Amino acid sequence: MQRRFLMCRPTYFAVTYRINPWMDPSAPYDTSLAISQWETLVQAYDQLGHKVEFIDPLPGLPDMVFAANGGTVIDGKMYTAQFRHAERADEAPAYRDWAERAGFEVQEAKHVNEGEGDLLLAGEFLLAGTGFRTAHAAHLEAQELFGRPAIALQLVDPRFYHLDTALTVLSQNNIAYLPEAFSPGSQQILRKLFPDAVIANEEDGVVLGLNAVSDGHNVVLPVQAKHLQQALKDSGYNPIPVDVSELRLAGGGPKCCTLELRS
Repeated sequence: MQRRFLMCRPTYFAVTYRINPWMDPSAPYDTSLAISQWETLVQAYDQLGHKVEFIDPLPGLPDMVFAANGGTVIDGKMYTAQFRHAERADEAPAYRDWAERAGFEVQEAKHVNEGEGDLLLAGEFLLAGTGFRTAHAAHLEAQELFGRPAIALQLVDPRFYHLDTALTVLSQNNIAYLPEAFSPGSQQILRKLFPDAVIANEEDGVVLGLNAVSDGHNVVLPVQAKHLQQALKDSGYNPIPVDVSELRLAGGGPKCCTLELRS
């Protein structure tokens, strides 16, 4: 099934501040390499037949490449982002303005949320992460807008500060996830909702292997997540490995770069 994605070229990619455990402003980074790796990700989507649209990057916003955080789009409606950290605050109006120009119905968020970083659609459920970035109140706001039950999931490991770093929606009725990134109660919920889930391990987690994009069969994920690639194959999925390791220096992977536009 063809998907429609919004992406932002990492023209101004840099690691100049620290707002998650992956970021180290004292370490070297390579903007040219980040751009090259991002272009490879775009090519992977093109080869799979997906439609990719682009938002213009803005100077001074090095994390704008992480388009998934720019909002949540379901049924032609965008629920805007409201970033927790001041360093990213100006990304939200940029994505909102793009959505308005593109003809989406836009609802301004009243509560802190970071888009598809913490709000992932799985069938009729809205899987809603909290613990580090997105507020519980945003779950209810999104539930009201989209008319989908929001399932609150508590994240407990600061390395997996967004839901999309610890869980991948593989299809309408299945996911892959790293159990230890979640509280015991949330693990129990995930086991009940998704008994056939693909289980990732620590080695997958530390390369952000679960920050992946699936069209229901093909799963674009970091090449370094070897265990997860095999587990996906064993479950009937087709892994498409890509190298976006430079973007991981800022805490992102394929999914972080990819906002799905659902009409």
